[in-house]
Amino acid sequence: MGRWGTAAVVAVGLIAGSLSPAAPAAAVHAAAPGDFNGDGYRDAVLPAPGANVSGREAAGAVVVLYGSSSGLSASRRKTITQNTFGVPGSVEPYDRFGASTATADLNRDGYADLVVGSPYEDTAYGVNSGVVMVLWGGRDGLGRGTVLPPPSPSANQDYGLDVAAVSLGAGARTQVLVGGTRVTVAFKGPFTRAGAFGSAVRSAEDDAVGSVALGDLDRNGIPDQVALAGYRDDLSGSQVRVNPTGGQPWPEGLENGNGLIAATGDVNGDGYADLVVGDPQEATRCCDGQLGGRVLLWRGSADGIATDAQPEEITQGTEGVPGSSERGDTFGAGVTVADLDRDGLADIVVGAPNEAVGSVRRAGMVTVIPGRAAGGLGAGAYSFHQETPGVPSISEHRDCFGTTVSAGDVDRDGMPELLVGAACENHYTGAVFVLPGGTSRPTGRGSYAFTPNMFGFTQGNSTLLGGNGLWWILGG
Repeated sequence: MGRWGTAAVVAVGLIAGSLSPAAPAAAVHAAAPGDFNGDGYRDAVLPAPGANVSGREAAGAVVVLYGSSSGLSASRRKTITQNTFGVPGSVEPYDRFGASTATADLNRDGYADLVVGSPYEDTAYGVNSGVVMVLWGGRDGLGRGTVLPPPSPSANQDYGLDVAAVSLGAGARTQVLVGGTRVTVAFKGPFTRAGAFGSAVRSAEDDAVGSVALGDLDRNGIPDQVALAGYRDDLSGSQVRVNPTGGQPWPEGLENGNGLIAATGDVNGDGYADLVVGDPQEATRCCDGQLGGRVLLWRGSADGIATDAQPEEITQGTEGVPGSSERGDTFGAGVTVADLDRDGLADIVVGAPNEAVGSVRRAGMVTVIPGRAAGGLGAGAYSFHQETPGVPSISEHRDCFGTTVSAGDVDRDGMPELLVGAACENHYTGAVFVLPGGTSRPTGRGSYAFTPNMFGFTQGNSTLLGGNGLWWILGG
């Protein structure tokens, strides 16, 4: 029985084959808020990879909303494109700048930095070769950027389909992980504002990787990488593979369970991060998956995760979880892990963007599954949708509420806000809903939403504010 002691993070696998710039399949995660200007308030990141910029269709943009004691406001923002001074590259059609984003203090100067992928950018390496850059935080917020170049240009294709970043300490304890159609690259610290980094190591085998993440399941302080490559005929998603970089062939995956997206956090409060994987697809190919989708949980330990470990499965049929498992719900399409009730146990936040609300199909719903020190999960779970009292707007067909989910305390009151993306809202222009933190959990009361027109994006469709999540794969 083998073990991967450093399995803490997961990458999402895309359907094998070429990806059209007009049909992105990246950015399954929503970047967690980070304090880019060092004022003590976390700042929200709202990607808009389909935004038209200076007449260039789908050039892409990222909107940063700076946190304050009153929360977030469209008036306290910075819209960043490749026309912004200091940002590498130039605005071009279908680059989809902002298709992937991640936050971490990479140079450990006390300011969070923003990693941005532009996976369909044409470079000297070829069409849709892609670019990944770091926009450095500072006293005045995000400023100049530097590029994280691929170590092997010949393998560069859709580079930056997703990015992840984490800072657990000095040197190689700080890392950026980049996924692409033909390469996965781990950049290790130390990082500098001038663009230097310690090392860059690519995967030894080419395989499609659409999303990446970083974490530490065995509490050894070293970030670890996990990748879910292309679909398999006998699985509903992709096999979970650990540490795909380092010059070695892809390791064999965990023997049980699979999915498309994952996050990590200490769900049971034992000091070890746990691995949560969303598997929203159903058993359409063979015998794997669950009706309506599922979430799988592997517990972390001093030995990491055993390759043959059997994960715990959570569905809408699990006792205590709201709703019921129905075909096409896509429960697990969005996943994040955060301690929303401040009890020391991380909670699992699950997006089901194709969930029906009443008679409204594909309206979308988000479910929070509280962490527990012992026993199975599900008890005390609760949900939000656009019919929840206080939540703006109403449920409409194909809103896709829950396409992306993230959490962070943007008003410094100690109670994390829940941010929910709805990529399909208003002809795929998208929207992001902010649910304020409450004394025991987030609440619909006082919640508010951001739409593209608030930031000057006036196109009638496909802005994808908040990110497109997995909607392309799942037929959103």
